[in-house]
Amino acid sequence: MNTQSRLLSLLIVLILWSCSSEKGSDKKMNSVQQNKKVVVYQVFTRLFGNTNSTNKPWGTIEENGVGKFNDFTDKALSKIKDLGVTHIWYTGVPHHDVITDYAKFGISNDDPDVVKGRAGSPYAVKDYYNVNPDLAVNVANRMEEFEALIERTHNNGLKVIIDIVPNHVARNYQSLTNPKGVKDFGADDNKNVVYDVNNNFYYNPNEAFEVPDFLDNYQPLGGENHPLSDKEFDENPAKWTGNGSRISKPSFYDWFETVKINYGISPEGKKDFDELPVGFENENYQKHFEFWKDKTVPNSWVKFRDIALYWTSKGVDGFRFDMAEMVPVEFWSYLNSSIKMKNPDAFLLAEVYNPSLYRDYIKKGKMDYLYDKVQLYDTLKNVMQGRGLTDHIPPIQADLNDIEHHLLHFLENHDEQRIASPEFAGNAEKGKPAMVVSATISTSPTMIYFAQELGEDGSEDAGFGKPSRTSIFDYIGVPTLQRWVNDKKFDGGKSKKEELDLRDFYKRLLNFTITSDALMGEYQDLHQFNRENTENYNAKILSFSRFSNNEKLVVIANFDDEKEYEFELKIPVEIVKKWKINEGTFLLEDKLFNKKSFDLRVNSSGATVKIFINPLESFILKLQ
Repeated sequence: MNTQSRLLSLLIVLILWSCSSEKGSDKKMNSVQQNKKVVVYQVFTRLFGNTNSTNKPWGTIEENGVGKFNDFTDKALSKIKDLGVTHIWYTGVPHHDVITDYAKFGISNDDPDVVKGRAGSPYAVKDYYNVNPDLAVNVANRMEEFEALIERTHNNGLKVIIDIVPNHVARNYQSLTNPKGVKDFGADDNKNVVYDVNNNFYYNPNEAFEVPDFLDNYQPLGGENHPLSDKEFDENPAKWTGNGSRISKPSFYDWFETVKINYGISPEGKKDFDELPVGFENENYQKHFEFWKDKTVPNSWVKFRDIALYWTSKGVDGFRFDMAEMVPVEFWSYLNSSIKMKNPDAFLLAEVYNPSLYRDYIKKGKMDYLYDKVQLYDTLKNVMQGRGLTDHIPPIQADLNDIEHHLLHFLENHDEQRIASPEFAGNAEKGKPAMVVSATISTSPTMIYFAQELGEDGSEDAGFGKPSRTSIFDYIGVPTLQRWVNDKKFDGGKSKKEELDLRDFYKRLLNFTITSDALMGEYQDLHQFNRENTENYNAKILSFSRFSNNEKLVVIANFDDEKEYEFELKIPVEIVKKWKINEGTFLLEDKLFNKKSFDLRVNSSGATVKIFINPLESFILKLQ
C-alpha cells in the first residue's frame, strides 16, 4: 500500500470513528432531540372504554363496568392521534392488586386490607411479567390482547408508554408468568437481617406486619363483607413500606399497600455499589452502559433491568417511572443505558419533584424527561386560580434554560385535580390560556390527561377515590368521555357543544405544536419588557416569542376570565434583529383559530403590534 492509499484509509477510519463517536452529550438523533414537539396522551386504561354510567361508590366490576384493551379500536386510536398526539401512555397496564376474583385463572385473590379501592392502585404492582386481568376480554389471553394493542397503536402512528415503579411493589408480589430463570422479588432474600445488599426488601426480623389503623370514616370496600377483610395480612417478618416507613404497623397515610425495594443502600445510607466517576454526567448512554458492564450490582437492579427489557422486547416504546427520586441515581444510569442500548429512541419519563435533583437525574440518570410540576405547573395553577401572577413564569424558563427540553409540561395527570373541578379552577375554559403557554413556551413535550380535552371535572364519588381527581382506585365511569365515546363510536355523538368546542381548541393547539419549527427553536421573553414599558399590559397577560430560521411566532395569553385588554405590544430591537427583518409593516396571523391578524410595525427601535384580546383568549401569531 502506497503513502497516498494509507492516508486515504486513515481518513476513512477517522470519518467512520467521528460518525460513531459520541463523546460528550448523546447524539441529537433520538427522541430527546426530535425535530418537532412530542405530545403524550395519558389514558387510564381501565376507564377509557367503560360505557357503564352507574357510578355506584365502591361499585363492583359488574355494577360499574370496566374498559378493555380491545376498546382501543383503530377508530379510537385514530381519533386520539388526530387530536395531535404522538405518544400514548397506557396507565395501569402491569398486573396490580385487584379485588375482583380471578382464582379460576390461577391468580391468587388480593386482600382488601392492603388494597386501595376495589379496582386497586396501578402503583401496587403484583406481577411485572403480566398485565391487569381486568383489561382483557379473555383473561387467559390477557398478554396476547395487550400485544395486539401495541401493534394496533403502532399501526395508527402512535408510540406506546407504560408504567414501571422501581421504588416499590405490592405487599403480595407474586408473578405467575416469570420468564425462565427469573425469580420473584424476595425469593432469595435473607429474611433474618434488616438489610443485605442483595436482598430485594428491607425486613424487621422477629416482627410481623400489622394492618394499619383505618380512619374513622374508612372501611375496606366501603364496609362490605369480604372473607379476607379481617384486619389481618400474613407477612412475617414485616417489610418496610413503600414510602420508606420502617415500622411494622405503618400509618394509614403511608403507602401501606406496598413494600420498599432495596437498591443496595443500607439503613444508615451507605451505598453498597459503585458510584459514577466525577464528570461522568457528561458522558453518553453508551459510556454509561460500558461503565456498568463489569460491575457487580445489587440484585434488585438486575430484576428491574430485566423487567424493562422484557417490555421493550414486546414493542413498548418507553416508560413512565413512578417516584424516581426515591431510587438512587446510579441505578437509573444502569437501567436507562441498558434500555437505550436496545432502543435508542426509547421515551423515558420520570416523576421527580425536587428541582435540586433535576440535573442529576437527567445527566447522570440518563432520563429523557422529568415532570415540571413544582415550578411551571404549580405556578400556572396559581395564576388560573387567581392567586398568582404571570410575572413568576419567565423566571422559571430562565432557571431551567439549560434543561428546558427535558421538563415535560402538563396541566392534568392522574395525581392532580381536574381543571374543571371546583377545587381547582371550576371551569375548563380557564385552562385554555395556561394550555397555550404550557404547550408553546419550551421545546419540551406536552402531556394531557384523557378527557381533559372535554372538560372532565372528576366529580364522581367513586369509593376510595374522591371528587376532583378521576379515581385510579375504583371501577367508575368518566361522564364527559363516555359522551364522546358514544357507545364506542368514538365520534362525540353525545357530547355537549361546549365539550366539542373545547376538544376543537385542544386539537388545533396540539396539532400546531407538533408541526411548528419555531417551537423547537429559540425562546425570548416579551413579558418583562412590556410590564415595564406598555400601558394596560399587566400580570394577567403573558407574552413571549418563539422562532427559528423558518418561522417567527409571538404568543400572547390572557388569563383574566372577566376583562379584555387593549395594548400596544412592544418587541425589543434585539429580537427584531434575531428575526432578521427590515423596517416596514408585516402581517401577524393567528394560527390557533386562523381568524385574526394584526399589523406588526418595525422601525429602528424595535417593533410594535396593537393587540385586543378577550377574556381567556390566546393568540399564536405567525409572522407572514
